[in-house]
Formats: sequence, C-alpha cells, structure tokens
Amino acid sequence: MTQSPSPSTPLRIGVVGLGVMGKNHARVLSELPGVVLAGVADPDAAQVKFVTSRLGCPGFASLEELMDAGIDALTIAAPTQLHTPIALAAIARGIHVLVEKPIAQAVEEGRRIIEAAEKAGVTLMIGHVERFNPAVQSIRQAIAGDDILSIQITRVGPFPPRMSDIGVVIDLAVHDIDLIRWFTGSEIAEIQPQTNSIHAAREDIALLQFRTASGVLAHINTNWLTPFKARTVHVATRNKYITGDLITRQVTECFDYKPDGSYSMRHLSVAYAEPLRAELTAFVEAVRTGSAPVTGGADGLASLDIAMRCLGERHAPILQPKLVAGGRA
Repeated sequence: MTQSPSPSTPLRIGVVGLGVMGKNHARVLSELPGVVLAGVADPDAAQVKFVTSRLGCPGFASLEELMDAGIDALTIAAPTQLHTPIALAAIARGIHVLVEKPIAQAVEEGRRIIEAAEKAGVTLMIGHVERFNPAVQSIRQAIAGDDILSIQITRVGPFPPRMSDIGVVIDLAVHDIDLIRWFTGSEIAEIQPQTNSIHAAREDIALLQFRTASGVLAHINTNWLTPFKARTVHVATRNKYITGDLITRQVTECFDYKPDGSYSMRHLSVAYAEPLRAELTAFVEAVRTGSAPVTGGADGLASLDIAMRCLGERHAPILQPKLVAGGRA
C-alpha cells in the first residue's frame, strides 16, 4: 500500500498532457491549498514553455523526467490512446493517478489500469467532471427519491481542432452515459445507437437511446456539427420536470401539475463553483485519506463499456460498481 504524505506535508502533483484540459489542470492545481504543482510534461516544448512561464512550475519533455522529479500523484490529460501506458507507468512507481475520461481507449485496457492500481494500493480516479458541475448536482438533488421516467441530454458544439483519436461518443457522450447511470442508480440494459461521420474520420454525430435496468428511458444527442456549444439536461419524473443548462447553470423545476394543464415553476438554487476545482479537490482528499474517489475505476470502466457498445464493439461482461440512487453505495 502506497503511503500518502501527512496532512502537514504538501502533496506534490504533476500533470502530463498540456492541451486545453491539461492546462486547466495545471492552473487549478497551482492554486489548491496543500498542493504543490511539482511539474508538467508534454513533448511539445512550446506548450511546456507556455505553462511554466505562467505558473512558475518545472517543465519536462517526458513522463519519466516528471516522475523522476518526485511526485505523489499525477493527472493524465494526454490523448486517449496514451492513457494506459502513462497510467501503468505511474502506478508501477506507486504514484496516485487521476485519468481524464475515458479511462482508456478499450475496455480491456481499462481493466488493466484498475487491476494495477488495486495491486499497488494507489488511488485511481476517473475525470468525469460533470458530476462536479453545480447544475448537475442541483438536478440530482431535485430528483432524489422521485420515480425517474426519462432523461434527455444534449451535448453539441463545433469540431475541436486538436481532436484526432476519438469521436463524439467517447469524447462527449461518455459524460452523459455516466450521468444517466449516476442519476438513476441503475445500469444501462438496452442500447439503440445511431452514428454517422460527416466531416471527421470518426463519428461526429450520434443519437443514442437507452433503457436502464430500472426502466428509465434515456436519450443523448451529441455532435461536432453545431456552430455553438450547448449542454442541456431534461429529466421527467413522476411528479416533476427538471430542465438544466450546464453552461449557464440555470436549473428550472416544473411541478404541482393540475388537471387543467397548469403547473407551478421555480428556479432552483445552484452553487457557484468551478467543476474542475471541485474534482481535483476531491482527488486530493481521496489521496490523503485513502477513501474511495467519487468516480473510481469501476465507474469509468462501466461508462466506457457502454460507449464502446454504442460503437458496435462487444466485450465480456464487466464487474459493475454497486450503485444506489444518485451515486455509489
């Protein structure tokens, strides 16, 4: 079992991969109390210089150099196909790991990461950052204990210029697959996917329909064809209808339906917080206390498995995390 630094000792965390998400990881980590941004690594020297000149942290050209500098934990924001070799290399040296979603490019690789982390006794967290979005948390609180009937999620936007290794299902829809599982506390039992490639080598539009084991119907609309970014969630329960904008963080509840078709409506309170900051704070807490992370390897693997099935890939059954309504048991 890897020992974590005492609460009085700063946690030394590194970042590998300096695309948009990696830069944000570095920025947030440099501001967290009790954390030292011990270094960043990327083969692109210009990206390394950009980050180090602004944050004043060491920069390295390779993962090995970063690990040799001495780190307790690592956040992986590299391209998806590199998640497995980077995670396994860090875990082998007893380093706690947060892997940006998806956990890996294949279910079998995700299993290897989980097994290695369990054997080494290190924390493994998957970056399903939407669980830390205050609007998502407000929606989850509003539907808690109610009988969920359907969930509709839209996640669309323009094509990301640096994206080359995955399509919209793995890049975008995996967020919403995770939310469907989290909201319902139930695994996805039936899948009806429709995908197409219009401008990209991989799918850039997808309409995904699901039925959970508990009977909830869910629909995801996602693409890289929309000129503007939109992130919306609609949840119908037996007693209310919730709409949420995950960008503006406005959440509305319709309730108290009347026979004449009228109803009451109110805007729900949404906390102000940066989702990534909340996620990384939770990662630090899990590392320091040895507690189970909010989004562990099993959750990441289950959501990846559903995403891969949407793309027509079949795998052996995976060990599902035990879920309760609104979260893990």
